[in-house]
Amino acid sequence: MVQRRFPKVRDLAPLMKFKAPELNAKKRRLAAALTIDDLRKIAKRRTPTAAFDYTEGAAEAEISLGRARQAFQDIEFHPSILRDVSTVSTGWDVLGAPVAQPFGIAPTGFTRMMQTEGEIAGAHAAARAGIPFALSTMGTTAIEDVKAANPNGRNWFQLYMWKDRDRSMALVDRAAKSGFDTLLVTVDVPVAGARLRDKRNGFSIPPALTLGTVVNALPRPEWWINFLTTEPLAFASLDRWSGTVAELLDTMFDPTVDFEDLKWIKEQWPGKVVVKGVQNLEDAKRLVDIGVDGITLSNHGGRQLDRAPIPFHLLPEVAREVGAHTEVHLDTGIMSGADIVASVALGARFTMIGRAYLYGLMAGGEAGVDRTIEILSEQVARTMRLLGVNSLEELEPGHVTQLARLTPIARQATDAAAAVPARRSPASVGASSPAAVSVAKATAAPKKPASPKKPAAAKRAPAKAATPAATPAKRPATAKASKLP
Repeated sequence: MVQRRFPKVRDLAPLMKFKAPELNAKKRRLAAALTIDDLRKIAKRRTPTAAFDYTEGAAEAEISLGRARQAFQDIEFHPSILRDVSTVSTGWDVLGAPVAQPFGIAPTGFTRMMQTEGEIAGAHAAARAGIPFALSTMGTTAIEDVKAANPNGRNWFQLYMWKDRDRSMALVDRAAKSGFDTLLVTVDVPVAGARLRDKRNGFSIPPALTLGTVVNALPRPEWWINFLTTEPLAFASLDRWSGTVAELLDTMFDPTVDFEDLKWIKEQWPGKVVVKGVQNLEDAKRLVDIGVDGITLSNHGGRQLDRAPIPFHLLPEVAREVGAHTEVHLDTGIMSGADIVASVALGARFTMIGRAYLYGLMAGGEAGVDRTIEILSEQVARTMRLLGVNSLEELEPGHVTQLARLTPIARQATDAAAAVPARRSPASVGASSPAAVSVAKATAAPKKPASPKKPAAAKRAPAKAATPAATPAKRPATAKASKLP
């Protein structure tokens, strides 16, 4: 029989530890966010639907984005035990200069539309964290203002080549004069992708005040107060625009840009050049021949071609084939520090966060971006410790298995089936021909076991830029002839 007694005050005292309430609402909600998805939920509550969906959405059925995120979930880590992981180093050199974390802030367009502090908040947070900040051609803060916000940090400029080449290169000139150290040339946007959420929401630049937007704004007054009482939305690189995002992009982007243009752009830039939007090994090899300093495996966050290749799936092969000659970077689908660690283990020198950064920005402005970086940094360090590694250099392919979910159909079986002529009489429509069934059985590829194939371990070494091509590229006819300072 359990003996009971009245508790004594001295017994209760150690148990009664009340935390002082946090009166600052922003600090309170950000402290409660433990994951990037938590920040996303806060952002959705605080941001009008059209602006949130511009960040959240992707192209068409949004299959590419879903697959990219699923690919990170479909991994298995292989930790080592009994390792001294009392200290871990999460930094190394990227493009010849140190970074404190293996991730940076990706270029995002219309950023002040998401939250009024915009790129300045991202640049400040990046400076404090010791990571690069990338400004988009479609950014909403001037190149010079970003440099002033992050005067001693790593600033990268992302370039879309427009039909007006002189105007594009004028931006490159400004970025070079402002001391930006890296040019990100994005090459997967010959035309704008079909971003259906934006069309359904009637998303325009600037946002239009309709009955629907007013109703949607009622539970989000802070966003509208900030939008209406701060500097009108303007772009870092173009005059004001009135119209939809897709209309803007299609009037600007140049679908004729090719490898020769890229060679010429590289000659004009005094710093490092990274090509963003690479989606196959053959293109990666051609870029190595040109002598770029890095490539970014990316399908533009799923915002261009739906059902595009999954960058994380491309990573092991591309890193193995070209990683010794140029740095391999990665974006699309990253939502946790574990995703970043897995990418480094499979060969990425660097990763970039876009939506994760914007979720933090929408959730709490500059403090929200700080919280995004803090969450990811803690997750990176914790994942490394649990794997039993002390530094990024110790991560290798053997630490990660990519589990198979989507497996391609054998090409030879498809070709053989296509070679069989379809000879159906009207009477046989809807019925399967015995001959066709026999051919299909004969040509069908043998079924593979469902168990995942573990990638072979590869020795990691710091990437080095390839030697530029010996033959200088002929400059495009409409571009400037002089090199930048």
